Amino acid sequence: MELINQHTKRIMEGCKERAIKHGLSFESETLEYIVTNRDLLELSPKVMIPTLYDYWVQDVEVLKEKGRYELYPNNPYETVINTRPAISFYNDNNPDWLNVMIFYHVLAHIDFFQNNLYFRHTWDYDFTGQALSDKRMITSLRSEKGRWVDYVIEFARGIDNLVAFHRNLSDKFAPQKALKISRLDYYFDVFLQQEKSISTNEYVKEIGRYNQFCRDYGKQGEALFFVEVTKGAPEFEGSYKNFIKQDRGQTVDLMEYLLRHSPFLKRDENRWMKPVIEVVRKTSLFFQPQIRTKIMNEGWASYWHEKLFLEDDRIKGHEVDFARVHAKVTSLPRVGLNPYAIGMRLFEHIERSSDRGIYSEEYRRMNDARARKTYDLKTGQGQSKIFSIRENLSDSLFIQFYLNQDFVDAHELFVAAKRLNPQRMTWQYYVKSRSAEAYREMVFDSLYHPPYIEVISDNATDGELYLRHRFEGKPLVKEFIANSLLGLEFLWGAKVSLETNEAVVNKKGAGAGEGAESYDIQWRRVVYSMEGRKLTHIYL
Repeated sequence: MELINQHTKRIMEGCKERAIKHGLSFESETLEYIVTNRDLLELSPKVMIPTLYDYWVQDVEVLKEKGRYELYPNNPYETVINTRPAISFYNDNNPDWLNVMIFYHVLAHIDFFQNNLYFRHTWDYDFTGQALSDKRMITSLRSEKGRWVDYVIEFARGIDNLVAFHRNLSDKFAPQKALKISRLDYYFDVFLQQEKSISTNEYVKEIGRYNQFCRDYGKQGEALFFVEVTKGAPEFEGSYKNFIKQDRGQTVDLMEYLLRHSPFLKRDENRWMKPVIEVVRKTSLFFQPQIRTKIMNEGWASYWHEKLFLEDDRIKGHEVDFARVHAKVTSLPRVGLNPYAIGMRLFEHIERSSDRGIYSEEYRRMNDARARKTYDLKTGQGQSKIFSIRENLSDSLFIQFYLNQDFVDAHELFVAAKRLNPQRMTWQYYVKSRSAEAYREMVFDSLYHPPYIEVISDNATDGELYLRHRFEGKPLVKEFIANSLLGLEFLWGAKVSLETNEAVVNKKGAGAGEGAESYDIQWRRVVYSMEGRKLTHIYL
């Protein structure tokens, strides 16, 4: 691994000048390295952070990737990491014209890292420097404690998806001590969802009712709305007052809870485990926004590498080469999902729609299909619209707000399903739906959404750690429960219980299709317990 040469660096600096003229914003200092395939194979398990702590699973991943590469050679074009300064890696056999395209792609990634608000907590320090310090600490502990360090890392990594990312992020904008939830936020975010547990349909209706009050009564709308709320739910005001009196610093992060309250970790002989767990937690928090903005981030980079590359006079004669590489990266698959393709086309769709004024109230009220098709206000606001989206949204909001029926129809998207052909005993793929709602659901199913696990002290017996999974329609992965609870029992030092939902499937009989059967799925509450490294479960 070595820094790029001066010739290639000049190409990069030229790309920076052109990108800045088009509105991209990033720190001027960057580091670029030329790497071999061997380097990439060794860096990938460390999420491309050279200074990340060592862990035995990384060695296993390197061996696995080497075997895969021998069977299916593939040269990745680039990788960029969100550090200060930003570091990017390039394959050692890229020609100059390809580097121009790649540099634009990388610069758009850096612009996204340094401007999207979901990355706000990563802007104040250099993660590679922090990681190097953590690596040295863990190496020192490993020389003293041996394999126990790896056990602690493994147990901590088993729950590192349960970090309180959004709370940590909100503290950057509104310090927790100064945070006071409003009556409106409490009603919609806590009272309805947590205390009343109303259905999604009822929740949406309640939002509509609030909006109607605001439209009808203006500034007095909210006050009058809560007069009606109190009539239907007289306990609301008391619940709100009790809520704002509570300690707002209460942790909701399972790893943080262990660090503060675990009797096992408080013992003098076990205190060395705390900094190891904290390193795993900090690393998870650092990478959370990248997991949650995959479609937007890759779509933004693909949008800009196409736009800027085709305007660059240094690539004349390589348009066909670019088209071939670009198509490989951003082609829409007929079955499945390509985040590069969906993200790029959504940004293009939003830009065109905003230029036409599609997001105006006037357009939304139009019922004439022909008039909607020819509607064009020529606002010129498309670029500012997508820059605002790049700054403020994550994948889930991006898809929810902008993946509409017009977009699905324009790109002939559909949701595919498969069924067994009983005569040929082969799988047949067919178009299940062409609706935007179905396609959004398919995309949502592919997004990162860790379970919400909370500590419930009221249900715990003496010394027990009692956890409750807030069920959101998706069960926990059953195969992971035993290992996760085993690690938690070790870190807590006593019995650990987890309350969750489990599907009970009952066969109802023949369905509508030939050979089809219908099933009735019921959700039952179940408690898994780990004590003495033995897993048990009971239905409630």
